[in-house]
Amino acid sequence: MYIEVRHPLVQHKLSLVRDKATGSKLFRELVGEISKFLAYEALREIPTEPVAVETPLETAQCHRVTSEIVLVPILRAGIGMLDALTDLVPNARIGFLGMYRDPVTSEPVEYYAKLPQATDDSIAIVIDPMLATGGSSSAAVQLLKDKGFKKIIFICIVSCPEGLAALSKDHPSVPIYTACVDRQLNDHNYILPGLGDAGDRLFGTK
Repeated sequence: MYIEVRHPLVQHKLSLVRDKATGSKLFRELVGEISKFLAYEALREIPTEPVAVETPLETAQCHRVTSEIVLVPILRAGIGMLDALTDLVPNARIGFLGMYRDPVTSEPVEYYAKLPQATDDSIAIVIDPMLATGGSSSAAVQLLKDKGFKKIIFICIVSCPEGLAALSKDHPSVPIYTACVDRQLNDHNYILPGLGDAGDRLFGTK
């Protein structure tokens, strides 16, 4: 299952992110802003419990989140979304997954994993700007499942039909939140029209 967040402000910011003239500083800011919109939608149904809070005037009946949020960026591009989500969920725990796509086989290769321990009420949110072939994303989700995480959400900015189909096939219980579903992958497994290499544009490495 995937949810395409079509909010006008998301789509406006997406037009700026796509623009090849957008420099790294603005690109990073826009990626963070879009990420907040996506996380807001992804956490819409997060469990809460009623609590009584003493205001300066009287007791108010309120709600507080009961689930523990674990943010898991896929290195390196996922780092570009992390600060925005920790602003939204400041008490979140953070794990890191290092994966890259083999340039010959296009298969995911894991090179680093450091995750908090899963609990019964953990919600793991995997973040990566791009969902291309779905190989790295699916491998990341499987690793989280192997570590005991039962509830997992995937958030990306740009996706494509091939990646959505692959991740949904491998992990049908994992909802995917994306700002757009682009046309297709090219022969080098880059998303078209896409926005280029998100990691390079975030960190100015090309």
